[in-house]
Amino acid sequence: MDDTYFMKLAFQEAKKARGSTWTNPLVGALIVKENQILSRGYHHLFGGDHAEVEAFKGLVNPNQAEGATMYVTLEPCSHYGKTPPCALKITKMGIHRVVIGQKDPNPLVCGKGIQILKEAGIQVTVLGVTAKMNEKYNFFYQQKRPFITLKYAMTLDGKINFEHGRRSLVSNHAAYLDSQKLRAAQQAILIGENTLMIDNPHLTIRTQKLAFEPIRILLVKDVDKLDPNLKIFTTNSPIWILSRHVSKRKWLPNILVFTDKNWAVTKILEFLTLHGIQSLLVEGGSHVQAAFVRKQLVDELVVYMAPKLFGGTALPAIRGVESLKVLDMKITKVKQLADNIRIEARRNDFVYRNY
Repeated sequence: MDDTYFMKLAFQEAKKARGSTWTNPLVGALIVKENQILSRGYHHLFGGDHAEVEAFKGLVNPNQAEGATMYVTLEPCSHYGKTPPCALKITKMGIHRVVIGQKDPNPLVCGKGIQILKEAGIQVTVLGVTAKMNEKYNFFYQQKRPFITLKYAMTLDGKINFEHGRRSLVSNHAAYLDSQKLRAAQQAILIGENTLMIDNPHLTIRTQKLAFEPIRILLVKDVDKLDPNLKIFTTNSPIWILSRHVSKRKWLPNILVFTDKNWAVTKILEFLTLHGIQSLLVEGGSHVQAAFVRKQLVDELVVYMAPKLFGGTALPAIRGVESLKVLDMKITKVKQLADNIRIEARRNDFVYRNY
């Protein structure tokens, strides 16, 4: 039983909070002495105690921490936020050694927690294991913008709707269930005005209960011209409306309106970054997705392909891209969903830094 073994167990703890930590990373921790696990902990909920504190709370007696080793998947925090710094807590508990999965890319921490531990005489080992479960958290602080996923369902001839203004059912139920999981893994979902009016979606997660629903973002010209009876306005999940015109209406508390005369892709990403949104799912429509492709701002593509042909004047995917430099993607996964196929691709030129 070595550091790698105990770190794997700490990662298993971290995964227990999937979907509950919002913009905080998933973090797990163990306290070990003489190859015996004394306590386990993980960050349960955004705003709650961090994994290290949970591990200390699990000890039968706080004195057990004296001379022990703590395994934690992410560098202990060093700043006062919703909770006090975990690095300081560790120095006061008598821990002899701390093994860290990865350095925290958040500039509020990024090495400062390690420094606090070392200055207190605690041995520190950083394994440099970057967890996929915190991929979008890492990406956000590396690239200073959200991780962007484009998603659509299309026919074998690349069409997403029969024709302009007419909603079409393309994918099957298995693809629907899979797309619900994809939504649940995001912090925000974006659609344009055409998709809003034609599809009239809820944009909610209906297959599982989440502590934090993704923010539903609507890109529109004039917010006050929207029909208040649209399905999206019948739920209490948060909605951000990006409008070119100022609203004179009084909206429900879960609906926020932001105004800019030109909500270009770069402006949208600056806005989301400012608000700490780490992942964005662009669901539609074709022209909105084309705008992201045109700017080469696609990190992941998820396509559900159905065995159908629409032909004729049916609407193609990502319509409206002109003068585009080729955006090279690498297919990373292909999955059969009954008679549909799910294709996942990542951009080919991006290198994820290992902290």
